[in-house]
This record gives sequence, structure tokens and C-alpha cells, in this order.
Amino acid sequence: MRFKTIIIFGFWGLFLVSLESHAQVETVLNATEDLGEADDKFQELFFEALKQKGIENYNRSVEALQKCIEIDDSQSVLYFEMGKNYNQLKNFGAAEEALKKAVKLEPDNEWYLDELYDVYVHQNDYDRAIKTLKQLVKYHPDYKEDLATLFVRTKDYNEAIKILDELDQEFGLSASRDFLRNQVYDATGQKKEQIENLQERVENDPDQESNYLALIYRYSESGDIEKAFETSKKLLEINPESQLVHLALYKFYLDDQEPEKAIESMKIAMKSPEIKAEAKVLVLSDFVRFVGENPQYEQDLVEVSAMVGDSNDSKTLVELAQYYITKGEKEKAITYYSEALQLEGDNYGVLRNIIVLHIGLEQFDLAYKKTAEALVKYPSQPELYLMAGLSLNKINRFKDAIDQLNMGLDYIIDDNKLESDFYYQIAQSYLGLEQPNEAKHFTEKANKLETPK
Repeated sequence: MRFKTIIIFGFWGLFLVSLESHAQVETVLNATEDLGEADDKFQELFFEALKQKGIENYNRSVEALQKCIEIDDSQSVLYFEMGKNYNQLKNFGAAEEALKKAVKLEPDNEWYLDELYDVYVHQNDYDRAIKTLKQLVKYHPDYKEDLATLFVRTKDYNEAIKILDELDQEFGLSASRDFLRNQVYDATGQKKEQIENLQERVENDPDQESNYLALIYRYSESGDIEKAFETSKKLLEINPESQLVHLALYKFYLDDQEPEKAIESMKIAMKSPEIKAEAKVLVLSDFVRFVGENPQYEQDLVEVSAMVGDSNDSKTLVELAQYYITKGEKEKAITYYSEALQLEGDNYGVLRNIIVLHIGLEQFDLAYKKTAEALVKYPSQPELYLMAGLSLNKINRFKDAIDQLNMGLDYIIDDNKLESDFYYQIAQSYLGLEQPNEAKHFTEKANKLETPK
């Protein structure tokens, strides 16, 4: 695994890399000007090595480079190219040996050191990787962040925090460094130090919303709900337009027996384009639970339902459907499930629930129609055949029901309960066809499957 932060150069970066490669080639060619006839052979071999590497024929590239070294072993770039080839071949021992020769010839070449660092990372040789990074940090701050990452890996947490502090002070805060910092705090159990760091950030930059949110989260995580609540209210005073803070505030208001404020925060959170769908699902779950215990606020849930309908978020629609199922309002549940299915057409679970609800409402024609459509998409789902057979039995299409049920039996694997349900439905079909002996036969088969052995 490569620890280095990937720098996305774009076109300008590609241009710089090509310049660097060109400069290396020029250095080699200039150095061989006095070799006479050997110069032509050297150039031919060197370009052959580059060509073979370019088409990922690394062994042949190595062979060409070795012949170059026989002509002139003083060119550092030959060992560098050799090391890169060996790296691609995962021959890390040979790569290290070649790259160390390149570094010896040119100790301050960033690209040589960088490739050598890569070798050590691939071998999980963190001590040598750290030693190499200490030479690289003068070139780019990303190397310093890599160094902090390696210190976390080697559990040298004090050094890691020291470097992170230096980088934050020089370049400001960053999400990647905060991630590393939190890894250290989690590994060492330094919750107090973590909170102190966040408190200091809030004091130093009182207008930065993210600092408050991080502090609120850490207070909540440590069980200090009172301070988390205070920090949330402070953020709202400083930034009344903040929407993310309401993800925390509504919970605090509920705990503080302030339902009106809690509902207002919930509504802000549900409307917010800044808040992700997954978070809104959790808010809605809490809202549904709250209204279940406090039905006098159901009109507020209706308002939120209207917001959800325009949210293009299938998860919240499913949550609402499940709420209305608990209230016995199956038609409303179907409405929300259907909206969710429009957004997420491949959700088999939602489609199945819609059919079950139609059956529960005794809308058997509609249930069969939906099941037939579903079987086109999910032809190997046995429960669809069962629901189709049940629906056909209810509308007196007994022969069609038997056909559907027999097809579905072929898809049942080690499920006695489901198989028994099929036989019961087939028995119902034969009763409808006034064939009691066949009905008895399938009833007995069903009973036999349900009888404990």
C-alpha cells in the first residue's frame, strides 16, 4: 500500500514530469559525448530500455540497462530506471540495491529517494521508509504528512502528533490530517487531549462551523451531553443559518423536553441540501418514533412527509411507508413505497412489500398484475410465484394458479416452510376446481413438511 498523498497534476503536471524525464535523458546523452563509437550503442540501448519499459516489458528493459552500465556505469539515471523496472516486477531486493546506487551517485535527487521510499513501503520496512522520508520532507509537505502516517503505523504517536501540529500551524487544518490525528487519539485513549485540541480551534477560529461540529460530536461521544448542547447553541448564535447543527440540536431538545424546538430542528434538517440522505433517514426514524409516542404532533410528520416526497431520497420514503404500516394505513404505505420504487427501480424488497400490501387490502387483481410484472425482472424468486398463485386463487383463476405455483416450486431450495405454503395454495386451487382428492393430497404434503421430524 502506498502512503503518499496522490497529487493530481493534470496537464501541467504531465508537462512537468515529461520535462524531468527529458532532463534525465539529456544528462545521460551529454555525459556520453566523449565515448566515440560507444556513444551510439549506449544511446541505442538506453532508448530501447525506455521503450521496453513503456510497453511494460520490464525484464527486457533491465537487460538493456545492464548493457548500458557495462558501457558507462557512472550515470545515476541508469540505476534509477533499473530500480523502477524491478519495482514493477516486485523484485524489491534488486530494486533497493539499484536505487541505493542511484542515490549514492546523486544523494539529493528527489525522484530517486521517492522511488526508494516506495520500495520500503511495499516491503512494510517502516524504519527505512521513515529514514528516507526524513530526506524527502524538504521537497514537499506531503512527504511530511506521509511521515506522520508512518509514525502512526509504528505507534510512535508523540512524533506523529508533533508533525501534525507543525503542519497545521504552517498550512492550516486539513481533513486528511484530522483523520490521522483522530486515529492517534483513538489508539491512545486521549479523549481529553482531543477535546482540548478542538476547544482551542474554536477559540482561535470562532467563525469556523466545522470546529464546533467536531467538538459537539466529541462531547456527545464522551457522554458530556450538557457541553455538547451548549456548544450547539453557541454555534447557532454565531451562525443562525447553520443547518448541520440541527442534526445534534433536535436530539438535545427532545431530551430537554422541548418538543416544539426539536420538531423545528428536525424540519430544518430534513429540508437541508447540505445533509446527506443517510443522516436524514436517521432523523426521520427519530421523528416517526417521537410521533408514535406523541400522536398530537402527527400533522408535523405530515409536513415532513411532503418534504420527503420532493427529496429524491428512496430511504426516507421507505421509512415513511413503514411508519404508515405500523398505523395500519396500507394505502399510504403503498404510495410511499411506490415513490421509492420510482427512484430505485431495482429494489426487490420494496416491490415485494407493495405486492404484500395489495394482497392485504384484498386488491388481488392488482396484486397479480404487479407480480406478473415483477416475474419478468425476477424470474427465480419463488415467493413471487406464491403471491401470484394466491392472487389467482382469490379471483377464481384456479388453473392459472396451479401453473404459477408449480413453476415456483422449481426455485425453492431447502425451505420447508415456503414449500408447504405452495402446497397449501395448490390444495386451495384444486378445491376451487372441485377436485377434493387432489386437494387432500397436497394438504397432506404440506402437513408432512410442517411436522417436526
